[in-house]
Amino acid sequence: MGTTQLDTVQEPKYWHLKTVLSEALDSEFSVGEILPNERDLAARFGVARATLRQALEQLELEGRLQRRRGVGTTVAPPRMGVAVGSEQHAWPGAAGDAWQLVDCTVAVPPAAVADILETGREEQVHTVRRSRVTHGQHVAAELLYVPASSVPALSAIDAPSGAARARAVLRELQHLDLEAQDRAVELGSARADDAKELDRLPGAPVLVVTTRFYAEGRTAAVSVATYRADTCRLTFGDTGGVEIHHDSERRAS
Repeated sequence: MGTTQLDTVQEPKYWHLKTVLSEALDSEFSVGEILPNERDLAARFGVARATLRQALEQLELEGRLQRRRGVGTTVAPPRMGVAVGSEQHAWPGAAGDAWQLVDCTVAVPPAAVADILETGREEQVHTVRRSRVTHGQHVAAELLYVPASSVPALSAIDAPSGAARARAVLRELQHLDLEAQDRAVELGSARADDAKELDRLPGAPVLVVTTRFYAEGRTAAVSVATYRADTCRLTFGDTGGVEIHHDSERRAS
Protein backbone atom coordinates (compact mmCIF):
# COMPACT_ATOMS: atom_id res chain seq x y z
CA MET A 1 0.00 0.00 0.00
CA GLY A 2 1.36 3.40 -0.94
CA THR A 3 2.13 6.17 1.52
CA THR A 4 -0.84 8.40 2.34
CA GLN A 5 -0.95 11.82 3.90
CA LEU A 6 -1.92 10.28 7.24
CA ASP A 7 1.25 8.17 7.24
CA THR A 8 3.31 11.33 7.60
CA VAL A 9 1.29 12.83 10.46
CA GLN A 10 3.19 12.73 13.76
CA GLU A 11 1.53 11.45 16.91
CA PRO A 12 0.03 14.37 18.89
CA LYS A 13 2.17 15.36 21.85
CA TYR A 14 -0.64 14.84 24.36
CA TRP A 15 -1.29 11.34 22.99
CA HIS A 16 2.34 10.33 23.45
CA LEU A 17 2.23 11.81 26.95
CA LYS A 18 -0.92 9.79 27.67
CA THR A 19 0.99 6.60 26.85
CA VAL A 20 3.89 7.62 29.10
CA LEU A 21 1.51 8.52 31.93
CA SER A 22 -0.36 5.23 31.54
CA GLU A 23 2.90 3.31 31.96
CA ALA A 24 3.70 5.40 35.04
CA LEU A 25 0.28 4.62 36.53
CA ASP A 26 0.99 0.90 36.14
CA SER A 27 4.48 1.00 37.63
CA GLU A 28 4.48 3.80 40.20
CA PHE A 29 0.96 4.30 41.51
CA SER A 30 -1.68 2.17 43.21
CA VAL A 31 -5.47 2.32 42.95
CA GLY A 32 -6.88 5.30 44.83
CA GLU A 33 -3.54 7.09 45.06
CA ILE A 34 -3.63 10.85 44.45
CA LEU A 35 -1.51 12.14 41.58
CA PRO A 36 0.84 15.12 42.03
CA ASN A 37 -0.57 18.48 41.01
CA GLU A 38 -0.55 19.59 37.38
CA ARG A 39 2.41 21.95 37.82
CA ASP A 40 4.63 19.19 39.21
CA LEU A 41 3.53 16.66 36.59
CA ALA A 42 4.09 19.13 33.76
CA ALA A 43 7.58 19.90 35.07
CA ARG A 44 8.42 16.21 35.45
CA PHE A 45 7.51 15.35 31.86
CA GLY A 46 8.68 18.64 30.35
CA VAL A 47 5.35 19.62 28.78
CA ALA A 48 2.99 22.55 28.89
CA ARG A 49 0.11 22.29 31.34
CA ALA A 50 -2.37 22.47 28.44
CA THR A 51 -0.77 19.34 26.93
CA LEU A 52 -0.84 17.63 30.32
CA ARG A 53 -4.55 18.42 30.78
CA GLN A 54 -5.36 16.88 27.39
CA ALA A 55 -3.54 13.69 28.37
CA LEU A 56 -5.23 13.54 31.79
CA GLU A 57 -8.66 14.09 30.23
CA GLN A 58 -8.06 11.23 27.82
CA LEU A 59 -6.97 8.92 30.65
CA GLU A 60 -10.10 9.88 32.59
CA LEU A 61 -12.24 9.09 29.56
CA GLU A 62 -10.54 5.69 29.31
CA GLY A 63 -11.26 4.98 32.97
CA ARG A 64 -7.67 5.14 34.20
CA LEU A 65 -8.16 8.26 36.33
CA GLN A 66 -10.93 9.82 38.43
CA ARG A 67 -11.37 13.46 39.35
CA ARG A 68 -13.00 13.74 42.76
CA ARG A 69 -14.39 16.83 44.44
CA GLY A 70 -12.15 18.05 47.23
CA VAL A 71 -9.64 15.26 46.63
CA GLY A 72 -7.98 15.71 43.26
CA THR A 73 -7.06 13.27 40.53
CA THR A 74 -6.74 9.67 41.68
CA VAL A 75 -5.89 6.34 40.05
CA ALA A 76 -9.14 4.57 39.18
CA PRO A 77 -9.96 0.97 40.06
CA PRO A 78 -10.70 -1.52 37.26
CA ARG A 79 -13.98 -0.80 35.51
CA MET A 80 -17.09 -2.71 36.53
CA GLY A 81 -18.68 -4.61 33.68
CA VAL A 82 -22.29 -3.78 32.87
CA ALA A 83 -23.77 -6.70 30.93
CA VAL A 84 -26.69 -5.51 28.82
CA GLY A 85 -28.62 -8.63 27.81
CA SER A 86 -30.41 -8.38 24.48
CA GLU A 87 -33.00 -10.96 25.54
CA GLN A 88 -34.22 -9.25 28.71
CA HIS A 89 -38.00 -8.92 28.56
CA ALA A 90 -39.41 -7.45 31.76
CA TRP A 91 -40.78 -4.19 33.09
CA PRO A 92 -38.65 -2.12 35.49
CA GLY A 93 -39.32 -3.26 39.04
CA ALA A 94 -39.83 -6.92 38.11
CA ALA A 95 -38.31 -9.67 40.24
CA GLY A 96 -34.51 -9.54 40.19
CA ASP A 97 -34.36 -5.84 39.33
CA ALA A 98 -31.33 -4.38 41.13
CA TRP A 99 -32.35 -0.72 40.88
CA GLN A 100 -33.34 1.17 44.02
CA LEU A 101 -36.30 3.55 44.04
CA VAL A 102 -35.61 7.15 44.97
CA ASP A 103 -38.76 9.16 44.21
CA CYS A 104 -41.39 10.00 41.63
CA THR A 105 -42.60 13.35 40.33
CA VAL A 106 -45.08 14.49 37.71
CA ALA A 107 -43.44 16.81 35.21
CA VAL A 108 -42.99 17.66 31.54
CA PRO A 109 -40.27 15.36 30.13
CA PRO A 110 -37.43 16.47 27.84
CA ALA A 111 -38.64 17.20 24.31
CA ALA A 112 -36.81 14.17 22.89
CA VAL A 113 -38.56 11.85 25.36
CA ALA A 114 -41.95 13.46 24.71
CA ASP A 115 -41.47 12.84 21.00
CA ILE A 116 -40.74 9.15 21.63
CA LEU A 117 -43.79 8.81 23.91
CA GLU A 118 -45.92 10.89 21.53
CA THR A 119 -47.43 12.68 24.51
CA GLY A 120 -47.07 16.25 23.34
CA ARG A 121 -44.27 18.48 24.54
CA GLU A 122 -46.32 20.17 27.26
CA GLU A 123 -47.95 17.06 28.72
CA GLN A 124 -46.75 15.94 32.14
CA VAL A 125 -45.73 12.32 32.77
CA HIS A 126 -44.75 10.27 35.80
CA THR A 127 -40.98 10.48 36.24
CA VAL A 128 -39.56 7.72 38.43
CA ARG A 129 -36.01 8.24 39.66
CA ARG A 130 -33.96 5.17 40.55
CA SER A 131 -30.31 4.54 41.43
CA ARG A 132 -27.88 1.67 41.06
CA VAL A 133 -25.35 0.89 43.80
CA THR A 134 -22.67 -1.78 43.75
CA HIS A 135 -20.01 -2.38 46.38
CA GLY A 136 -21.22 0.74 48.17
CA GLN A 137 -20.67 3.01 45.16
CA HIS A 138 -23.34 4.78 43.10
CA VAL A 139 -22.63 3.69 39.53
CA ALA A 140 -25.82 4.68 37.69
CA ALA A 141 -28.89 6.90 37.89
CA GLU A 142 -32.10 6.34 35.96
CA LEU A 143 -35.12 8.40 34.97
CA LEU A 144 -38.11 6.31 33.90
CA TYR A 145 -40.77 8.31 32.04
CA VAL A 146 -44.29 6.84 32.15
CA PRO A 147 -47.31 8.65 30.62
CA ALA A 148 -50.63 8.59 32.47
CA SER A 149 -52.14 6.50 29.68
CA SER A 150 -49.81 3.62 30.61
CA VAL A 151 -50.97 3.54 34.25
CA PRO A 152 -54.66 4.58 34.08
CA ALA A 153 -55.56 2.91 37.39
CA LEU A 154 -52.94 4.82 39.38
CA SER A 155 -54.53 6.63 42.30
CA ALA A 156 -53.07 9.84 43.67
CA ILE A 157 -54.73 9.04 46.98
CA ASP A 158 -53.03 5.65 47.29
CA ALA A 159 -49.65 7.01 46.20
CA PRO A 160 -49.43 10.76 46.80
CA SER A 161 -45.71 11.30 46.17
CA GLY A 162 -42.14 10.12 46.51
CA ALA A 163 -41.12 6.48 46.76
CA ALA A 164 -44.72 5.38 47.39
CA ARG A 165 -45.82 6.82 44.05
CA ALA A 166 -42.77 5.29 42.37
CA ARG A 167 -43.70 1.83 43.66
CA ALA A 168 -47.29 2.33 42.53
CA VAL A 169 -46.23 3.37 39.01
CA LEU A 170 -43.99 0.30 38.63
CA ARG A 171 -46.72 -1.94 40.03
CA GLU A 172 -49.25 -0.63 37.50
CA LEU A 173 -46.82 -1.14 34.63
CA GLN A 174 -46.74 -4.86 35.45
CA HIS A 175 -50.41 -5.04 34.40
CA LEU A 176 -49.49 -4.22 30.79
CA ASP A 177 -48.45 -6.94 28.36
CA LEU A 178 -44.86 -6.03 27.47
CA GLU A 179 -44.57 -6.67 23.74
CA ALA A 180 -40.98 -5.62 23.06
CA GLN A 181 -38.16 -3.35 24.12
CA ASP A 182 -35.03 -1.92 22.55
CA ARG A 183 -31.93 -0.11 23.78
CA ALA A 184 -29.59 2.53 22.45
CA VAL A 185 -26.20 3.33 24.00
CA GLU A 186 -24.25 6.54 23.56
CA LEU A 187 -21.52 8.57 25.21
CA GLY A 188 -22.78 11.68 26.97
CA SER A 189 -21.91 14.32 29.56
CA ALA A 190 -23.11 14.27 33.15
CA ARG A 191 -25.88 16.75 33.91
CA ALA A 192 -25.74 18.59 37.23
CA ASP A 193 -28.26 16.29 38.98
CA ASP A 194 -26.64 13.08 37.75
CA ALA A 195 -23.14 14.36 38.48
CA LYS A 196 -24.05 15.03 42.10
CA GLU A 197 -25.64 11.62 42.58
CA LEU A 198 -22.78 9.78 40.89
CA ASP A 199 -20.05 11.83 42.62
CA ARG A 200 -18.78 13.17 39.29
CA LEU A 201 -18.04 16.64 38.01
CA PRO A 202 -20.70 18.21 35.76
CA GLY A 203 -19.79 17.51 32.16
CA ALA A 204 -17.83 14.35 33.00
CA PRO A 205 -18.18 11.54 30.42
CA VAL A 206 -21.03 9.11 31.09
CA LEU A 207 -22.64 6.20 29.26
CA VAL A 208 -26.31 6.78 28.53
CA VAL A 209 -28.54 3.75 27.93
CA THR A 210 -32.00 4.62 26.58
CA THR A 211 -34.60 1.83 26.68
CA ARG A 212 -38.03 1.93 25.04
CA PHE A 213 -40.76 -0.36 26.36
CA TYR A 214 -43.59 -1.26 23.97
CA ALA A 215 -47.12 -2.29 24.95
CA GLU A 216 -50.47 -2.07 23.21
CA GLY A 217 -48.73 -1.17 19.96
CA ARG A 218 -47.02 1.96 21.29
CA THR A 219 -44.15 3.16 23.45
CA ALA A 220 -45.47 2.75 26.98
CA ALA A 221 -42.40 3.96 28.89
CA VAL A 222 -38.89 5.26 28.30
CA SER A 223 -35.89 4.69 30.58
CA VAL A 224 -32.80 6.91 30.43
CA ALA A 225 -30.05 5.36 32.56
CA THR A 226 -26.77 7.21 33.10
CA TYR A 227 -23.70 5.13 34.00
CA ARG A 228 -20.31 6.38 35.16
CA ALA A 229 -18.05 6.05 32.13
CA ASP A 230 -14.93 6.02 34.30
CA THR A 231 -15.95 2.95 36.30
CA CYS A 232 -18.37 1.04 34.03
CA ARG A 233 -17.80 -1.03 30.92
CA LEU A 234 -20.76 -2.13 28.81
CA THR A 235 -20.82 -5.70 27.56
CA PHE A 236 -23.46 -7.22 25.30
CA GLY A 237 -24.86 -10.73 25.24
CA ASP A 238 -27.99 -12.86 25.27
CA THR A 239 -28.02 -13.70 28.97
CA GLY A 240 -30.85 -11.30 29.83
CA GLY A 241 -30.94 -8.83 32.66
CA VAL A 242 -28.48 -6.09 33.57
CA GLU A 243 -25.76 -7.13 35.97
CA ILE A 244 -22.82 -5.22 37.39
CA HIS A 245 -19.72 -7.13 38.40
CA HIS A 246 -16.05 -6.42 39.12
CA ASP A 247 -13.37 -7.34 36.63
CA SER A 248 -10.50 -9.39 37.95
CA GLU A 249 -8.16 -7.37 35.75
CA ARG A 250 -8.31 -4.11 33.84
CA ARG A 251 -9.47 -4.38 30.26
CA ALA A 252 -9.56 -1.86 27.49
CA SER A 253 -13.01 -0.47 26.70
